Amino acid sequence: MSATFWLLEAPDSLAVQSHHDPDGTGLGAFRPDGSAYIDKQPLAAYADRAFAQAARTVRSRTFVAHIRYASTGAVAMENTHPFEQRGRLFAHNGVIGEVVRLEQRLSDSRDLVHGETDSERFFALITQEIEADGDVGGAIARAAGWIAANLPVFALNCVLITDSELWALRYPAVHELYVLERGTGEGGPARGEHLHHRGSHGELRVHSAELGERAAVVVASERMDDDPGWRLLAPGELIHVDADLHVHSRIILQEAPAHPLTLADLDPRAAASQRVAQGPSRT
Repeated sequence: MSATFWLLEAPDSLAVQSHHDPDGTGLGAFRPDGSAYIDKQPLAAYADRAFAQAARTVRSRTFVAHIRYASTGAVAMENTHPFEQRGRLFAHNGVIGEVVRLEQRLSDSRDLVHGETDSERFFALITQEIEADGDVGGAIARAAGWIAANLPVFALNCVLITDSELWALRYPAVHELYVLERGTGEGGPARGEHLHHRGSHGELRVHSAELGERAAVVVASERMDDDPGWRLLAPGELIHVDADLHVHSRIILQEAPAHPLTLADLDPRAAASQRVAQGPSRT
């Protein structure tokens, strides 16, 4: 499937940029041979937006796009989402405390971590669990469950994709996460309507004419158009979209985090990133 992404469409005014510039944009997809690739760039305030504003037309069965507002780690390429490990791609929206303890939970998977973020270490813990039995959904449940029981948590919202499947978790209720099963039911693929999704703040936009004739499943941190089919995931809900676009759902975390974080608990930069993340789309 071919789709065109615009990762950033904010105003060009430097006065506006100084307050609202993101700290990174990224797009991950898969080549025809199944290998993953990422097109990403860290963007600090006043940075040239040419990279982010350029349209990217990509052909892949699955995609993940992310706009970062840094909560942990410097504005740098190695801290910019999405991340790749063992041929899988991952993006996270939230904050995990006590990152040193999270890293100590890793064994050989520490070698997969190249940056400073809690997100990449969360991904490495998931990867470590996958290698135990090959069950991606079970690995996400075990990794998120250990973090929720042992570390301070603001949010663990995440998306993980392979070249043909997708998993997404919303936990806890701090940030929203939506799923849209587009043209997968009666009435045929998308009723002939092109996919054209746009975040409410104009930061992320994607268009695909091919999806006027094909079914698709979209996961986003906000409703990106007026389709009535958008569904808000429940707190603790993990969905798995298989290669045939069947959506499987289960609650993997019944309880609130053992050590919940609030905005007041976060340092000013992390708190600011999570306030922004409660608005426009991130994943």
